[in-house]
Amino acid sequence: MRDEFHDAATSHKTRRSALQSLLGATATSLSLLVPGAAVQASGVTGDPMLAESSDELREHLQRCLGGPWPDFGPLQDRVERTEQLDGFQRHYLSYQVEPTERIGAWLLIPDGASANSPAPGICVWHQHAGQYDVGKDEPAGVRSPNFGEMHMTGAALAREGYVVLCPDAAGFGERNRSPNREVRTLQGRDLEHYLFGLQVVAGRCLAWKNISDMRRAVSLLAARPEVRAERLGCYGHSMGSTHTWMVGPWEPRLKALVGNCCMPTYAAMERTSLIHCFPNYVPGWRQYGDLPDIVSLIAPRALHLNFGELDAGSPIEEVRAAMPRLEQAWQAAGARANFSWFIEAGTGHVLSEEMWRLTKEHFRRHLG
Repeated sequence: MRDEFHDAATSHKTRRSALQSLLGATATSLSLLVPGAAVQASGVTGDPMLAESSDELREHLQRCLGGPWPDFGPLQDRVERTEQLDGFQRHYLSYQVEPTERIGAWLLIPDGASANSPAPGICVWHQHAGQYDVGKDEPAGVRSPNFGEMHMTGAALAREGYVVLCPDAAGFGERNRSPNREVRTLQGRDLEHYLFGLQVVAGRCLAWKNISDMRRAVSLLAARPEVRAERLGCYGHSMGSTHTWMVGPWEPRLKALVGNCCMPTYAAMERTSLIHCFPNYVPGWRQYGDLPDIVSLIAPRALHLNFGELDAGSPIEEVRAAMPRLEQAWQAAGARANFSWFIEAGTGHVLSEEMWRLTKEHFRRHLG
């Protein structure tokens, strides 16, 4: 087997006979998410990306996620401490994601970036990996107890000249504590289940909350004087990749996005009995399409996706089947050159040297 890289200059070739389009597969019920609710098969026959307009799909998606996001008011951000590192300053700051919820983040400002000489900005969403206590610390270069420097990507991007913001996702890092600590302390997987349940009973899902928080992070980054607000991007590995293509449809300020090693599909989950992390589950969405349909709503803005051929979290058969349909979505948006993808042969759930090279090249091309 050999690597596969595809952008506007290359033609798509499948290596094997894939399943009949994952996006045209007959739907089955997501009974774990919507007990007793039967998914209408007629809703996903054909090609959702092409059968409905992007505006219609976006309306369906917003309803499934839980509705529009409210205006949570001022960020009220403040820098609390700063340290100088090799090539950049690392600031610890806090800000409000909701009026009653304040979170911490790392802001990395490269040497030379200032209000008089602003730089492009990138939000980096951390991975899951069961590292509930690590969160933002890994991409910011603070600590990575299990992966060495592989996923210290925020620090690496800061050394490339980008202003980088690394926040904690709900349930991770400093947010790995239940809000009702005086009653009971929940952490880790238990807290993750609890947070998902809180959103579901409110008629939403954890993806809705994550998107809301990420939009606040983008607002914070865009408002920094050291940042060129018209040149913003985001990157994520694993769960961070899911966050990238989940927030993408709702954040036109993000001009260049990269997702590394995560685009599972409901079709693959059903075929392989795959259990995935909660941010991938959108109640009711299966009647309209699959997760690549969400990805398609990022078009026409610039998106690059990396995959490992052996990554069990994103079964490659369904990934390959989705790629030509995503290419068609960007083509229909008049921006085929803005979508590219790479499958590395013999590689699993990692950030390889080639994946990282393509990531940096994507940001250089689209953000400068």
